[in-house]
Amino acid sequence: MSLSKRLSPYQPSALAILRSMTALLFIEHGTQKLFGFPPAPYAITTLFFIAGILELAGGILVLLGLFTRPVAFLLSGEMAIAYFMVHMPIDFFPANNQGDGAILFCFVFLFLVFSGPGNWALDNRRR
Repeated sequence: MSLSKRLSPYQPSALAILRSMTALLFIEHGTQKLFGFPPAPYAITTLFFIAGILELAGGILVLLGLFTRPVAFLLSGEMAIAYFMVHMPIDFFPANNQGDGAILFCFVFLFLVFSGPGNWALDNRRR
């Protein structure tokens, strides 16, 4: 049996792990902006506060796998906006402007829009 055929049954679980770990990392960005934990190396403005609400609430929903597709779509857009507003003006290259995380979050969330939440999601109970 090929490696691909042996691993394919685990795809929904691997997707759920990717969704959960992405959400946990994203929640950390929200708590940093809203509660100062971990301490933020920048001043919190109104725009950062709004981003913090999206990151905390959206991260929790994605972690639970609840309304995954629409929330992931919203968060993907937030990360695209964050990249072009915050990181891109610093430098064109993501390695220089520290925008790697925003790009990765953007595309992982975009992937979740099309793939759905995988296993262990409340969305699966709603169907």
